[in-house]
Amino acid sequence: MSERSDQPAPTPDERAGTTGTEETEARSRALAELRRRIDEIDTELIQRLSERAQIVVEVGRTKRNDGTPIYAPHREQEVLRKVLEANPGPLPDRTIEAIYRELMSGSFALELPLRVGYLGPPGSFSHVAAVRHFGSSVELDDLHEIDHVFEEVAAGRCHYGLVPYENSIGGSITDTLDAFADHDVTIYAEALIEVSHALLSNIPANTIERIYSKPQIFGQCRRWLAKQYPEAALIATTSSSAAVRQAAEEPNAAAIGSTLAGELYGVKPLFEKIQDKANNITRFLVLAKQSARPSGDDKTTIMFVTSHKPGALVDVLAVFREAGINLSHIDKRPSGTNNWEYSFFIDCDRHRDDAEMQRAIERAAEHCVSLKVLGSYPRSTRIL
Repeated sequence: MSERSDQPAPTPDERAGTTGTEETEARSRALAELRRRIDEIDTELIQRLSERAQIVVEVGRTKRNDGTPIYAPHREQEVLRKVLEANPGPLPDRTIEAIYRELMSGSFALELPLRVGYLGPPGSFSHVAAVRHFGSSVELDDLHEIDHVFEEVAAGRCHYGLVPYENSIGGSITDTLDAFADHDVTIYAEALIEVSHALLSNIPANTIERIYSKPQIFGQCRRWLAKQYPEAALIATTSSSAAVRQAAEEPNAAAIGSTLAGELYGVKPLFEKIQDKANNITRFLVLAKQSARPSGDDKTTIMFVTSHKPGALVDVLAVFREAGINLSHIDKRPSGTNNWEYSFFIDCDRHRDDAEMQRAIERAAEHCVSLKVLGSYPRSTRIL
């Protein structure tokens, strides 16, 4: 005869509650274990990064002794290529590259504090490009104008400068082309930066009456603005950063600019990626006093003024065609010396140290009043 309990049997709801509590506790234990493993890995990562940093210090000491540049674009390309090839996922390559660029930025600071000039003001897309390419551990200086960036690099007061060269929608940046005629600097590297416009404001989206930005940016967001804010007043400013500062101070106002500018000036992004065309890419050049070593996948930029004879430009271009050297970019600007005389700019997919390239440069010079190699540098293949 079995004993009978005086306690009533648990109801189905009570049994379910017990099971739910056990499942919750089990999930909590599993989560705690995963977090413990993350903490262990983080500790190991810090130790390994510190070991790496100690080696970087030794590298910096060696570079200073033999005069080797601290920032070496060919080595940067090599490091990024190796880590991306080794990436098993699930982190995307873009994340891995961002981590390593910031890691290299910290390494620069350990080897030798670098001063990098850019076209300001802070929060501009040139500032965004400088942070993405050099990281946030170097000294980034707002030099206000493109010509000032050239001046500071040429004088040795900046180790490097970053200037916009061409945009995939708007074309070449004429101030940069003109500055090459006046300053003795070298193109040391290039960077491809995605330009993404955001509408920033600290007020509700439906109360916006005025929108500030550069005229060029309004043009790149024209269809979006016509659809979303047909009645808003579009007010031009000298820079997108100035527009964001204005929106921070003025009621019923918004700005179109970078999310970095929003972070700097305390203005929230309401809508991101509002440009009409995707793949709005700006190509930036890194300026230096020294030349970059070959990487195996390089460009050479040349500036020249042709001789005053019929077909001189065709003769110059034919030299590179006959040598089998691809020209990936060509532009022109008034030379600034004689009326109706032009400086031409070409990008060649070859390093200047290549024997065939050297012969082509010599032959092209025969058809020119002047010819100057502005630099050979690693070709950028990734968009930041």
